[in-house]
Amino acid sequence: MSDVEALRRWRLMLGHYSASSLQQGQFSAGDWKLDQALDYLYGREYEGRGLARPAGGSGSLDPTQLRAIDWLARTRKLFPQDVFERMQTQAIERYQLTELLEDPAVLRSLDATPELAKALLGMRGRLSSQMRDAVRDVIRKTVDDITRRLRNEFVNALVGRRNRQRRSQVKSAQNFDARATIAANLRHYSVERQQLVIEQPRFNARVKRNLPWDVVLCVDQSGSMMDSVIYSAVIAGIMSSLPAVRVRLVVFDTSVVDLTHLASDPVEVLLTVQLGGGTDIGRAVTYCESLIANPARTVFALISDFEEGASPGPLLASVRRMAESRVTLLGLAALDESAAPVYDRQMAQRLANLGMHVAALTPVHFAQWLAEVMN
Repeated sequence: MSDVEALRRWRLMLGHYSASSLQQGQFSAGDWKLDQALDYLYGREYEGRGLARPAGGSGSLDPTQLRAIDWLARTRKLFPQDVFERMQTQAIERYQLTELLEDPAVLRSLDATPELAKALLGMRGRLSSQMRDAVRDVIRKTVDDITRRLRNEFVNALVGRRNRQRRSQVKSAQNFDARATIAANLRHYSVERQQLVIEQPRFNARVKRNLPWDVVLCVDQSGSMMDSVIYSAVIAGIMSSLPAVRVRLVVFDTSVVDLTHLASDPVEVLLTVQLGGGTDIGRAVTYCESLIANPARTVFALISDFEEGASPGPLLASVRRMAESRVTLLGLAALDESAAPVYDRQMAQRLANLGMHVAALTPVHFAQWLAEVMN
């Protein structure tokens, strides 16, 4: 990296406070736009620490001339998508950018991501009813996006595996048999165009499962588990629509709330959960135990960091009874795309010793694990 490029990067990182010590002449018109977009958001860090922010720099515009909607539009164009999504989330979660939280149209213009959804859910109690409607719209866009990405994985895993010995007349992308299709259409290969013309696509049938399984999702709604709460709600919604599964959805902190009646609507689930508070895992697990009617065909999934705030006795006793009755037990320290948990390892080990499988899984791996159990 050249000295000029190094100075440019330091100038962008340090903002206006570096103006007198670094050469501003190295900045292009595009660099000034980057500088203004960064300063509009991260200059608030100086204000939060009681430091005055200068009124602007040589050759630049005063950052206060930007409006939130202008800043969003400019930032979306200037930065890669993943950087922009991180900045918009920090604008709400860390800096609580006032204009974004007062204008429903601006809020709806944000790119819906799990991180943004998490930030909005954490502050929805402080918003006006008009803004709560906008938050609902953003949450729904986030849920719809996650559902689109995950639904096929759960359908393929839980509705029935492919039966490659039988053909199906149902033309579904999930059942498409690429190898058989190529073999059946080789005679239509065009040498001139070097293309295979598909006249007869082939599809597999699926093995049907007759007896459904019960899946009990017991979800810790403490603030540290919010990513897992979002994905748990989406997964409950997907599984609620499948004939092979009966879903029970329970969320808890020190109280226990049965949201089974909302399980088919992840948005309503997320707008119902109350983040924060203490944690009484034993109380929640004991309640879930009372829901189990057919232990041998029941999967109980505890999604928690295992930080028990109450006496561990009821939790351990309930898990022991379920294990002895042949309930399939899974403890998930994380259920999200990163699967990078922070949890009480000692408690997790005690649960594992009683027969609970303890892991951190992505939603796709969770679907695959369920399929293995149900097969």
